[in-house]
Amino acid sequence: MGILNDFSLEGKVALVTGASYGIGFAIATAYAQAGATIVFNDIKQELVDKGIAAYKEEGIEAHGYVCDVTDEDAVAGMVKKIEEEVGVIDILVNNAGIIKRIPMLEMSADQFRQVIDVDLNAPFIVSKAVIPGMIKKGHGKIINICSMMSELGRETVSAYAAAKGGLKMLTRNIASEYGEFNIQCNGIGPGYIATPQTAPLREIQPDGSRHPFDQFIIAKTPAARWGDTADLQGPAVFLASDASNFVNGHVLYVDGGILAYIGKQPQ
Repeated sequence: MGILNDFSLEGKVALVTGASYGIGFAIATAYAQAGATIVFNDIKQELVDKGIAAYKEEGIEAHGYVCDVTDEDAVAGMVKKIEEEVGVIDILVNNAGIIKRIPMLEMSADQFRQVIDVDLNAPFIVSKAVIPGMIKKGHGKIINICSMMSELGRETVSAYAAAKGGLKMLTRNIASEYGEFNIQCNGIGPGYIATPQTAPLREIQPDGSRHPFDQFIIAKTPAARWGDTADLQGPAVFLASDASNFVNGHVLYVDGGILAYIGKQPQ
């Protein structure tokens, strides 16, 4: 097999936060196909149950836990339970996140704090909980789901961009502090991904034209399409596998080329 062995996740335990559906579900599914045992959490039992059912449909026996990733005590308890019931975590994907599209002058400080809490504080809390086990095992992979907003600003997403920019720097700092323990911490920065949540932005208009936001994204993306959750699976497996053992503190942007592109010249 040679190099392909380096991409295997056989025997690894992977925790993907908020992975009942969407990007987290796609990443966890890829990890299972690569041989990992999947653990995920969500904030409500109903969502955990739906996630377990969705994994079963894919032939995957996932382990689901109810946990609020912004609650340090709850996270510590969940990680302890996972270690006892499944095994010490080898791979962590900090995927759980929220966005509030509110103009800055209309956003309350509490709304801003809520986004920071879920999108930045929670990855700190969960990473802090799993790193001791990784140190004992002598290896570990932490993958933070960053964003193009780790690099760019846009109207109405001040809190999200601030959180994702901070997550990029947390990624680098974890790599700096724990690289000597054979722990690699990297990020994935998705571009605009076609999910049920973005479906309204891609609906064909009554006159047969694309939605204005859809037109905007297609024009800004050299690939001339939205991404699919499957586009994130290969990069996520790479960053979780031995193939990336000397890659640390990096954010891999899976964006169809948006960040490399200045945009089309007006006609």
